[in-house]
Amino acid sequence: MGLLVDGRWSERNALPDAKEGRFVRAKSAFRNWITPDGAPGPTGEGGFRAEPGRYHLYVAYACPWAHRTLIYRAIKGLEGAISVSVVHWLMAENGWTFDDGPGVVPDTVNGARALHEVYTKADPNYTGRATVPVLWDKARGTIVSNESSEIIRMLNSAFDGCGAQPGDYYPEPLREEIDALNARIYETVNNGVYKAGFATTQAAYDEAIAPLFATLDWLDDRLATRRYLTGDTITEADWRLLPTLLRFDAVYVGHFKCNLRRIADYPHLSAYVRDLYAQPGIAGTVNLEHVKRHYYESHRSINPTGIVPAGPTIDFTTPHGRVRLGARA
Repeated sequence: MGLLVDGRWSERNALPDAKEGRFVRAKSAFRNWITPDGAPGPTGEGGFRAEPGRYHLYVAYACPWAHRTLIYRAIKGLEGAISVSVVHWLMAENGWTFDDGPGVVPDTVNGARALHEVYTKADPNYTGRATVPVLWDKARGTIVSNESSEIIRMLNSAFDGCGAQPGDYYPEPLREEIDALNARIYETVNNGVYKAGFATTQAAYDEAIAPLFATLDWLDDRLATRRYLTGDTITEADWRLLPTLLRFDAVYVGHFKCNLRRIADYPHLSAYVRDLYAQPGIAGTVNLEHVKRHYYESHRSINPTGIVPAGPTIDFTTPHGRVRLGARA
């Protein structure tokens, strides 16, 4: 999969070092923030003012972390304000590339053929993985951030004064609850599927699979009495969970051995996924062909043949019937 070492591309495996067979996710390197007036955010430096047309987003349809940012770009109506490039689904010896393929959107900002070229344009001596998403500043010619959880916070509010659609998905009264949900869901579900899928020992796999399904069971119970995770309105916690659930039956059940139950087997979770998918703009952010081809063709240590399975058949447009749910337990 490759990584950069002092600004030079190396084709060696870019997966973080494992500890006793356990998958360890690398930390994001660029942590600046776009703010309404360009003042510094919680981390990094200032100078990144929210301005329509100034920023560019590099994403992969296949990647759940990048998918979060596409969702926020859609729900905040920022498609005209923030341009986008979409990498090819296959991540091989050159990492993410802009090779020709259905759904690929070339790099019209930096003219890169591979995503790692964007990283070295921002930092010629960069060492690390060239991951998506990347939020690029056209004015300063550098990366603002490659941390998805922080990019969506920027998109949630920074552009509200310059044309973004109304909607606060991280409202002050619910922040403590949202943060608690995010913490459990990230550790056991969003990242939990990777810890199970990339485990290289039975003990590491067993250690990941139990909390993954314990949380899915808990979420299904929670959604029996409320429409969304915090009640009757959609919040950041819902949008962070959705990309993982959309991919679960298509790839994580088979490819990552997360096969105790499917999302389709959970009555409330499966309807909840269809409810969120039906929200304006969301369907256009989903490309299951990219998702399936990426995982099954790229991860040759897990699927050496690169064969992409024909199924399962998934219809996210089936009526969800959740409009009657609104109470909080």
